Amino acid sequence: MSDGSLDRSTWQAREHAHQARADALTSAHRERASRGEKHPVWDFLFTYYSYSPSQLRRWHPGAGIELRSAPERAGWRWYAAGSAPEAVFPDAAAFALEKGPLAQLVERMLRRTAARPGQFGCFGLHEWAMVYREDEHRHPAPLRLGQAGTDAVVEAHDLRCTHFDAFRFFTPEAAPRNRTALTREDQPVLEQPGCLHAGMDLYKWAMKLGPLIPGELLLDTFELARDIRLLDMEAAPYDLSGWGVVPVQIETAEGKAEYVRRQREFAERGNALRRRMLDAWLGSRQNALTGR
Repeated sequence: MSDGSLDRSTWQAREHAHQARADALTSAHRERASRGEKHPVWDFLFTYYSYSPSQLRRWHPGAGIELRSAPERAGWRWYAAGSAPEAVFPDAAAFALEKGPLAQLVERMLRRTAARPGQFGCFGLHEWAMVYREDEHRHPAPLRLGQAGTDAVVEAHDLRCTHFDAFRFFTPEAAPRNRTALTREDQPVLEQPGCLHAGMDLYKWAMKLGPLIPGELLLDTFELARDIRLLDMEAAPYDLSGWGVVPVQIETAEGKAEYVRRQREFAERGNALRRRMLDAWLGSRQNALTGR
């Protein structure tokens, strides 16, 4: 049973507004792609997070919200028949039944990450650890301080990465320098809201939950990922001046202070989005169970 209802004109207006917003967010990427151009900062949002602009453009109302007069969605995955003919709603219970392990993982990641205090002493050194003492780099841009200068920055700091999907790209000589040897199994235990990549991953979790997440909230997670990605590359060891990226020099006290200030802002935004995702997704299921 749904806990809210939208008539056709209302939900179509929200759908059209969502599509226009998504188009604006992806227009530069789509234009570059049409010309076969690569971008070392922004392509990440469509390659590492392998969701297309068309997927981002698809609007859903969120779990339990009934769409009246929506026969075209009757066959959509994880949609169920609503309280009136041709009404449908995204069904959180059906999603949990079909995707139980994924649903449990996402809920655990959102709740546990939001409940932990943020850690703000990493200074974005994960990117530096990915090139430590390596002649060949995954990123095409040259190193801002050169190889020796980059290695010296790593050696002068305590590596405190808490995100496995960053740690797994550390060079063999950098990995033992990390305060903790991270594993995939430990990710729900160690993930914390100060981590830039944990914030970016909210976009991934929102996409994985599909129609259970309102489209407007999905775009909010994408915007957070976009904003975090910029700081991630500004604080990285690469020289991206040719792409208009001004470095945040985390090897200096001033650069560290700027990094932490923005990192804290992202942590706050991320936790607000985690709460909204849980409310939109699991709140509707609780309302159905209590008859509200």
